[in-house]
Amino acid sequence: MQAINHKDITAVILAGGQGRRMGGEDKGLIEFDGRPIIEILIEKLKRQKVEIIINANRNHDIYQSYGLPVVSDELADFQGPLAGFATAINAVKTDYILTLPCDGPFLADSFVDLFIEAQAREQSPISVAFDGERLQPVYALIDVNRLDSLNQFLES
Repeated sequence: MQAINHKDITAVILAGGQGRRMGGEDKGLIEFDGRPIIEILIEKLKRQKVEIIINANRNHDIYQSYGLPVVSDELADFQGPLAGFATAINAVKTDYILTLPCDGPFLADSFVDLFIEAQAREQSPISVAFDGERLQPVYALIDVNRLDSLNQFLES
């Protein structure tokens, strides 16, 4: 496995959920510090020099207004983040996707670099964030060649 860099990665902002824990609100559009969280994430990711797409299943017009590709889950009924992963893999032209939820405005300025370093160190097709206590699986760097196994899991 060879080392990857920023041009090999598309960041996928996961905004495809129903927002059940937020009373049905679209979490990416909730304001934080006077702006929708999605705007904060887009700004931080653009500074990190990666392609960006948004995975959303509603409010498409609003998300498209940011000038980025917006993809909807191919599986019906809000199947969760893994459905967003699969949809994103089908939509990108890069070798990796780097996923993150739409409701985490405190994204590190080194977010992309940390995953690149982890992949170089571990030589793994999937890297998942760990906060010191538990895995944070929606923050993940995933080799797009894992699509078949992901689809098999989703079908089961």
